[in-house]
This record gives sequence, C-alpha cells and structure tokens, in this order.
Amino acid sequence: MTEFSELMQGVQRDGAAWQVSVSDDWTQGRTIYGGLAAAICLETAQREFADLPPLRSAQFAFIGPATGKLRMTPSELRRGKSTVFAGVDLVGEDGLATRATFCFGTARASSLSRAALSAPKADAPDGCPNFFDRAPSTLRFLQHIDGRRAGGEQPFSGAADPTMLLWLRHRDPALTPSLVSLLALADAPPPAALAMVKQPGPISTMTWAIDMLTDTIATDDGWWMVRTTADAAAGGYSSQAMTVWNAAGQPVMASRQNVAMFL
Repeated sequence: MTEFSELMQGVQRDGAAWQVSVSDDWTQGRTIYGGLAAAICLETAQREFADLPPLRSAQFAFIGPATGKLRMTPSELRRGKSTVFAGVDLVGEDGLATRATFCFGTARASSLSRAALSAPKADAPDGCPNFFDRAPSTLRFLQHIDGRRAGGEQPFSGAADPTMLLWLRHRDPALTPSLVSLLALADAPPPAALAMVKQPGPISTMTWAIDMLTDTIATDDGWWMVRTTADAAAGGYSSQAMTVWNAAGQPVMASRQNVAMFL
C-alpha cells in the first residue's frame, strides 16, 4: 500500500508537465476516484506556481478514467493584484481524465462576517459505528480512509431522506491536515442518493464545485465531519450538496456535485 503522503511526494516534474504513478490500492474499479484526482491537480498547481494566495474556489470536470501513469499539465490563466486563476489537465492512458480550474485569492479587509452553516450535533467519532465496513471490494481506496457514521441514512436502505453524515480521516499516520488531503477525503463518501435505493448500480461523478469558507485547514486528531444531501435525482443524474466542518464544528468547505447514476 502507498500512504497518501508518499503518493503526493511521488508527484514529480516531467519537462513542462508533472507526472505521478498511482498504485491500485487508490482505485475504484479501473480508475482512481474523483477526490484523489482533484487532490493531485491541486498539488500540481501548488508545486507549479509560486506565491499562491489561499484557495477560494475550484471546479472539477471528471471527463474520463484516470489510469496508469498520470500526467498533469498546469497553466496560469490569469494573475491579478489579489487573485490567481490556474488550470490543470490530468491525463491518463485513455486520454484527458480531469480538468480542474482553481481560483486563489488574497484576503482583504471587509465589513461582512457571516457563517450560517452550523455543524449538526453528533457523537464524537469514537462513539460512532464504522461506515465503510460493508463497502464493495472494488472501492479499494477506502482502505486508506477511516469513516464513522454520525447520522443520516445508510446506502441502499430505501430511505426517504437521502442525507448522510460522516466523520472521516486519513489512516496515514504521517499526514498532517492540508487542503490537498481534505479534497481527497471530501469525495470519499458514496453519493447521498444511494440511500434512496435498495440495490447497487454503477455511478460516476461528473462535476464537482467547491467553495472554501476559511483559510485555516486544521482539525483535531485528523477528523472532519462531512454531510452530503441529494437535493434532486431524476433522469439518471443526481445533484447533491456537501459541507465539511472541522472537529470543532467550524465550517470549512461547501460544495456541489453532479453524479451520473445508472439505477
């Protein structure tokens, strides 16, 4: 097995681009999962461009499978007085796999201060049951992630309310909290719409948009709380909202995903 910290250290320059080889223990089926592709793209951008301000938002299009040796090509789209827009294309053996766009922005003085995303009440992680103990064997990447069910519904339970509430952390003992590692965690849960059905079926995340709510990426004992809710599901697609809090209940990330569901 390759620990997450070791995997990120394997991102190396290759001419005008960057490359990394991902071992099979980080895959789901024949591809790496979307959160890892997003994390690799962010790691590449941070390596390529100097003096980046904090990340404010990002958009990811998961265009195809990311297999074999991966090659990442970054580009600086625009650099202004306070913001930097950057793009990263991640290409695998089957062609373009992920296209990422990042917006980095310097904090400025403001009269506005509002944080309306209160963390749900939940037991501490140690008091919550294991969430991934019945995951399909094809989701090999989950062996790297500790997940506890803090509330909401289980996948394939036929529930009326498609909401899942989880505690998540990396199992890598050498890892310290970072935005790169948080991206890999935030996409680890199954789509919330799976709580409405009773039988498994193929799924694929199409797009993911995130907004960062703080510049401080820190938590206790590596634990992050993630809530995911399917707002709509029709025509073979589901739109879901996702929020991440640190262990102290402070909101860190808000995001949306569009997921193709063959159910």
